Amino acid sequence: MTTAVTDTGLGTIRAGILGGGFMARVHRTAARDAGGEVRAVATRSVAAGRDAADALGASRAEPDAASLFGATDIDVVHVCTPNATHVDLAARALAAGKHVVCEKPLATTAHDARRLADAAAADGLVAAVPFVYRYHPMIREARARIASGDAGELLTLDCSYLQDWMLLPTDDDWRARSDAGGASRAFADIGSHLCDLIEFVTGEHIHSLSARTRRVFAERGGVAVDTEDIAAVLVETSSGALGTLLVSQMAPGRKNALTLELHGSRQALRFEQERPEELWIGGREGSTVLLRDPATASPDSARLQRVPAGHPMGYQDAFNAFIADVYAAIGGARPEGLPTFEDGWRAAVLTEAVLASAADDGRWTEIPE
Repeated sequence: MTTAVTDTGLGTIRAGILGGGFMARVHRTAARDAGGEVRAVATRSVAAGRDAADALGASRAEPDAASLFGATDIDVVHVCTPNATHVDLAARALAAGKHVVCEKPLATTAHDARRLADAAAADGLVAAVPFVYRYHPMIREARARIASGDAGELLTLDCSYLQDWMLLPTDDDWRARSDAGGASRAFADIGSHLCDLIEFVTGEHIHSLSARTRRVFAERGGVAVDTEDIAAVLVETSSGALGTLLVSQMAPGRKNALTLELHGSRQALRFEQERPEELWIGGREGSTVLLRDPATASPDSARLQRVPAGHPMGYQDAFNAFIADVYAAIGGARPEGLPTFEDGWRAAVLTEAVLASAADDGRWTEIPE
C-alpha cells in the first residue's frame, strides 16, 4: 500500500493547481486519493479559473498565479500548464515557500532546470516531476531483479515510445511550436519518460548517444511547425551496454506504447506500459510472463500494489502512488524512487544532447554524469 498523507503527522496536505486541462484532472484525482484537499485553482483568466475550479471540485478559483502563491492555506502547488511557463511558475512557487509538483519537461533548457533543482534544494522544499511510469509495480519488479543480479550483466537495450496522435497534417497542438512547447516535442514529451525509465530500472546512466530526428510536416493546421515528430537514438550506458531508442508521435495504431526491453547476460526483461500487469522474462531455456501479484512481488513492487492480483491497475493508479509519495515526502518521509527536480534536470540534459547530436548529423555526444 502507498503511504497515506494522514500518516505524515501534518494532517491534510492542501493543494493548489495551476491549469485546468487533462493533466490538472489527473493531478486532482491523485491529490484526493492521497488524502489531500484541492483548495484553489488558477488558470489563464478569471472566467476560465472559475470553470476549472468547478470542474475539478476545488474550493475556489484564484484570479491569477500570484494570488495562488500568496495563499496561506496552500502547502503544495501543482504546475499543469504549457511547457514554456514551467520555469517561471515553479520558481515563483518555490520562492513563496510552496512545495511543487511540476509537469515535465521541468524546463525547456537544462540551465533553467538546474536553477530550479538548486532552488528547491536550497530551500529544503519537496520538488517533484511526474515520471509516473516508475510507479507501475512491474517496473519496480524489473528494477529489483536487475539490482539483485538475476538478469546478469546488462548487454543491450531495445526500447521505444510510440504514439499516433500527431499522425495527420491536420493534427495540431500547442506543443508543436517551440514558443510554447520548447525546442523539442517528441523527445522532450515522451522520450524523456523512456530515458528516465531506462536509467531508473537499470541503475545506469546513458553515457553517450547518437541521434537523428525528423519533422514530417512543415505545417500543421496551416501554421509552421519547428519541433520534431520522430527521434531515433543509439545509446551507450555507463557499463558499456548498447541500445536503440525509437520515439515517435506518428506510429499508426500506437496510442501510448512505451516499451522497455533489457537484455542481460542471464535474463531479458520486457515491460509494455499498455500491458502494465505483466513482465516478460526471457531465458535461454525458456521464457515466462510474470503477472502482478503482491504475494510474490519484491518489497518495493508490493508496496505499490493497492489491490489483489487479478484486479488490474493502470496509469491513474501509478499517478496516485506518485502523488502519495510526494505528500509523504512533504511530511518528512523519504520514499524510494521519488522523481525530483534533479531527475527533471537530467531529462533536460538528455533532450539537449539529442537535439545537438541530430543537428550535427548524428555525432556521438557524451552526457555529463
